[in-house]
Amino acid sequence: MTLHANSDPGSGLDGQYIPSPSERVRTQVADYEASGGVEGATLEGRPVVILTSVGAKSGKVRKNPVMRIVDSDRYVVVASAGGSPTNPSWYANLVAHPTVRLQDGATFRTFKAREVSAEEKRYYWLVAERFWPHFPEYRRLAGGRDIPIIVLEPIAPTQAGTAVGEQT
Repeated sequence: MTLHANSDPGSGLDGQYIPSPSERVRTQVADYEASGGVEGATLEGRPVVILTSVGAKSGKVRKNPVMRIVDSDRYVVVASAGGSPTNPSWYANLVAHPTVRLQDGATFRTFKAREVSAEEKRYYWLVAERFWPHFPEYRRLAGGRDIPIIVLEPIAPTQAGTAVGEQT
């Protein structure tokens, strides 16, 4: 178990980690973590971050690579599942346990997840599409599913005082 400078002992984020059943996800997370975000840091040439959450049903730690979408001091995660008709499993985790950890390169931060809707969601679709041009296609493929957008708002300082987006 690895403790981080900004850990919240009550969040469950430092509990037992259960790797993904997907070999691609397991490998990408392991490579990213082992290299401080140098290896496994992209998907189709675009940067990713590692989202750590607590399982909605299991209560165990889960980790997923998600597109790196930044808006000021917030991150945006889109539960597109590549246009699948169902939400990705990590979405239920964020709804059930909104305190999450994000690893962006070698930096770890703790956030509170909040789903957006209406005008705010329209704004975040515009933000997300600047980072990942496939989102409009995913929205069409989702077959009428309203793809959730979650904003991650910081609740703890950065590790070693490095701000999000700050060059070191």
